[in-house]
Amino acid sequence: MVLRRVTALRPRTALLSCSDKVGLPTFARRLRAIGCALVSTGGTARLLRDEGVEVTEVADLTGFPEMLDGRVKTLHPRVFAGLLFRRDVPDHVDTLARHGISPIDLVCVNLYPFEQAVARGLPLDRVLEEIDVGGPTLIRAAAKNFPHVAVVTDPARYDALAAEIEAGGTTLETRRRLAAEAFAQTARYDTIIDQYFRRHLLHEDFPEHLNLSFTKVQDLRYGENSHQRAAVYAGKPTGEPSVVNARQIHGKELSYNNIVDADTALEAVKDFDGPTCCIIKHATPSGIAAGEDAHDAFEKAFACDTYSPFGGVVSFNRAVDARTAARLADLFLELVLAPSFEPDALSILTKKKNLRLLEVAGLDRRGRWGGLMYKSVVGGLVVQDRDLLDPNVKAWKVVTKRTPSAEMLRAMVFATKAVRHVKSNSVVFVQGERTVAIGGGQTSRVDATRIAVLKGGAHIRGSIMASDAFFPFRDAVDEAAAAGVAGIVQPGGSIRDAEVVAAADEHGLVMVMTGQRAFRH
Repeated sequence: MVLRRVTALRPRTALLSCSDKVGLPTFARRLRAIGCALVSTGGTARLLRDEGVEVTEVADLTGFPEMLDGRVKTLHPRVFAGLLFRRDVPDHVDTLARHGISPIDLVCVNLYPFEQAVARGLPLDRVLEEIDVGGPTLIRAAAKNFPHVAVVTDPARYDALAAEIEAGGTTLETRRRLAAEAFAQTARYDTIIDQYFRRHLLHEDFPEHLNLSFTKVQDLRYGENSHQRAAVYAGKPTGEPSVVNARQIHGKELSYNNIVDADTALEAVKDFDGPTCCIIKHATPSGIAAGEDAHDAFEKAFACDTYSPFGGVVSFNRAVDARTAARLADLFLELVLAPSFEPDALSILTKKKNLRLLEVAGLDRRGRWGGLMYKSVVGGLVVQDRDLLDPNVKAWKVVTKRTPSAEMLRAMVFATKAVRHVKSNSVVFVQGERTVAIGGGQTSRVDATRIAVLKGGAHIRGSIMASDAFFPFRDAVDEAAAAGVAGIVQPGGSIRDAEVVAAADEHGLVMVMTGQRAFRH
């Protein structure tokens, strides 16, 4: 056998074994046209023969039949020695010649559809059969030996790869890039299997070793600031409406801040059953309101703070109609999200060339979602359950002499949902089912209250105040009472609860304790 130092690689033999057979016959024909011999496993071989492509079965190469219901096909030295030997090491070349093993220069493999099997809810015995063993081993072997072997796992790469081979052979740079993609593919595959075992078999949400897999959705214009690079990635599809699976139908490219603001806006409106609008500025709401329809909800949310929405993000859990669109078009907004946009609304909003419009399918149907939240810190992640707990009104405790009316309780439910979408320390003031003042992101609760009172003005009178955590002192209660608040809903749990309740009684307020904190950091 002649020793070869490989730079441009024109494959003499290729091994093909694909679950996803899209584009495979055409790719195989192009390989055969340049004189490349093809070796394949049973199902792939049958397809290629049916397409008139000459192919040798792996069983003929190894001298062993496929066995154990297809669990063992390619795991044989005649396959893996042919892949793994180094063409620039004389001893490797001599070993292959001594054992009569032929080189394999290209591997085209994609894996059993394990992820799809899990998504279909198949039983364990069926899911286990979709764990590919030989495929990842082939991919890893070829990728390890990329100086001498090309490996392709993505049908979208077939055309360019075939063209490069036809032009003289794959370059080392191409093989390096394909190898990196191949290792990423097997890593993702193993991670998905790991997640299935951990959650479905071991029921672990916080394992000793956390493996995550995300796929790039798109590069972003920039990060939080223009000198920072950024991209957005999607995790495993869940069917839940989110900014990651939203469809951009108009406007310039998204930035990192757009994504973060959009996520906050979506999570807020997903909390409510009726038509609801949320206006976000710098990842915190400037107004949240329910209404008879999208237009009514927007007007109420906007009235809470009429200057902060400049350059903001607006979300709806109902379709945007022409009347609402005309109102939105009067403002400078970065982004509007909705489950859909009526044609007349689109004709109005698309006149603003830079306004981003995101269609989020399913946003008009409230679901019961779960899962975990991940937040990066330098050097790692913190992981927690999502805060999706609905207010448990039956467990609430009235702690003042005055008791809430049914109308007050309704407003308190809305307020406790709204306040958990505001950066801590936070308070919101609510009239009915609309915020009239919001104070958040402060280092003390009394400062958050003062800011909200300043913004709310006369609208505070008769409102309900919600706090995301207990009152450490009575000062915020005094501030709210002076502004005319009628009732307060808060988690309770302070060592000064008695002092705080006494202040509420002193001012003739209603106070309810929920026992449910809602910090948002």
